[in-house]
Parts: sequence; C-alpha cells; structure tokens
Amino acid sequence: MVRTAAVAGSAFFFLCAPGVVAGVIPWMLTDRYHMPLASLPGASGLAAILIAAGLAVLIHAFVRFVAEGAGTPAPVAPTERLVIGGIYRHVRNPMYVAVMSIILGQALLFGAAAVAVYAGLALAAMAAFVRFYEEPVLARRYGAQYEAYRRAVPGWLPRLTPWRQE
Repeated sequence: MVRTAAVAGSAFFFLCAPGVVAGVIPWMLTDRYHMPLASLPGASGLAAILIAAGLAVLIHAFVRFVAEGAGTPAPVAPTERLVIGGIYRHVRNPMYVAVMSIILGQALLFGAAAVAVYAGLALAAMAAFVRFYEEPVLARRYGAQYEAYRRAVPGWLPRLTPWRQE
C-alpha cells in the first residue's frame, strides 16, 4: 500500500472506529459532556491520566500500522507486514486497551455509571472480535510469525519488559 493511502486510510479509520467508540458514544451517554465532574477526590486527575495515556497509545499504535506495517488498522486495508514493534512489544491489542482507558477515564471524570456499563459492553464486543475474527485472520495471514508473537506477548495486560523477537 502506498504510504499516502495508508496515512489517509488510517486517519479515516481513526475517526470512524475509536473516534465513535471512545468519543461520540461516551459524549452522548454523558449528555454531551454537560454532566458535572466527579466529586471523588483525585478522580479528575486519574481520569485525565487515563484519557491522555489512552490517546497517546492509540496514536502511537496507528502510526505503527502505517510506518511498520505499510497499511491501516481497518480490516478492509490490512498491513503488508505484521506489526510487532513499539507498544506492540508489550501488548498485542494496544488499540483496544487504549480505547478502554479513554472510556473508563470519561466514566471516572463524570462519575457516569452509564459510561462504565458501556465500557463493559465495549470490552466484551472487542474481546469477541479479537478472539473470533482478528486472531484467526492474523494466524492465516502471518502463520508461524504470528503464533510466536502470540505466545510471547499478552493480549490485554501489558508485559513490563518488551518482547524481543528471536
């Protein structure tokens, strides 16, 4: 895939997928952010950290897809190479982890139970998508390379030390 097309496709997918899942839907569930901030001590600070860290990881992961994989995260325009560098050396699903961090940060920031429930539903949907679609597709597409990566790097809880491919 041409790099320009990968950048454009990734930017479009960023707006359509995580932009809706972690932005538009929580925005709607919190009455378009008109809710008061949570009154729990430290909640706003922790929420800001979760949201900022989630955004940073999400952007990093999208950049890796273009720079390392020569493609997009969108299933319709996949990467030419398996993306296993950067944050992917710590966790296989950093985009989903980042989206969950952003959603949970918003639930905490606004003390919004509806957003917390939505986070649980979103996590269940993401886990099912990964298990029943992404993992089989990656195994078929990248074979032994993906299987070695999958055995070494956890899917959801990041490892502390980066994985080094043999």
